[in-house]
Amino acid sequence: MKELLRTTDPTVIPFATALLAAEGIEAFPVDVHMSALSIVPQRLLVRDENYFMAKAILRDNNLPVDD
Repeated sequence: MKELLRTTDPTVIPFATALLAAEGIEAFPVDVHMSALSIVPQRLLVRDENYFMAKAILRDNNLPVDD
């Protein structure tokens, strides 16, 4: 598993997950319940083999991607 993005914006993870699901890439949101106060960022993980494609999809949609 690789971390694809990290954010404190509660709207980014569901949007990114939906974009990836539309392309057949399974994403795994983590730290969702820990970030209720926006102090702890939420993270989105993908499988290693899907990382390159997932990163391209998020960049094409102007979402922040961790490098």
